Amino acid sequence: MKKLLLLIFVAALVKINAQSITIAAAADLRYALDDITKLYKENHQDVKIDAIYGSSGNLFQQISNQAPYDLFFSADLSFANKLDSLKLTSGKPTIYAVGHLVLWSSTKDVSKGLDILKSNDIKKISIANPVVAPYGKRAVETLNYYKLYDIIKDKIVKGDNVSQAAQFVLTGNAEVGIIALSLALSPEMSSKGKYFLIDEKSYSKLEQAYVVLKKSEKKKELLDFVKFLGTKKVKDIFSKYGFKLPVK
Repeated sequence: MKKLLLLIFVAALVKINAQSITIAAAADLRYALDDITKLYKENHQDVKIDAIYGSSGNLFQQISNQAPYDLFFSADLSFANKLDSLKLTSGKPTIYAVGHLVLWSSTKDVSKGLDILKSNDIKKISIANPVVAPYGKRAVETLNYYKLYDIIKDKIVKGDNVSQAAQFVLTGNAEVGIIALSLALSPEMSSKGKYFLIDEKSYSKLEQAYVVLKKSEKKKELLDFVKFLGTKKVKDIFSKYGFKLPVK
């Protein structure tokens, strides 16, 4: 009986002391951030980390409406800056990486670049919703830069976020997609298709930033995780998924 009571007490104590971090993250980070949190938990098994992925714009709206997130990883610095201007953040946003656009397909030869989009063989072109997703906005910018948007606009299908846009191509609901390099390099997609790196001059810079949300600024486990984000191991993971690291 005493042993049973002791076990119950220990279990209750563990539950009381449970530490958790809830992250709202741009969809292009689905694989990179999963690797980062997995690496962190190797030495912090008592910390529970939940990552919610979506478009930066939709996550921004959720946070503005008091969604219970601790940390926000945006695919565009502007959304993090907006939260800062609303006084919902602790400290200024930190740029953690610069993203890239690619043209990706599992069935078409994309080696010649964006001109393939004019082909009659291409019926559907997948992009993220440009209203809420930075990668979708940049996709439209690059199509306009090469004077392709008006030619192919009727072929465009839009995902809620860039991860969904990638899934459209992966599942055959579109022949090609303009998506994030980080997704093209993911374990799920890298062996199933090819990508063409789109010239960065054709779209505005994808500076990606994270910010600690003010309501969570005193959480010790969160501050420790943020410190971990500055380590070489984390930077190596971002590089693995094709992100450029910010130059200080």
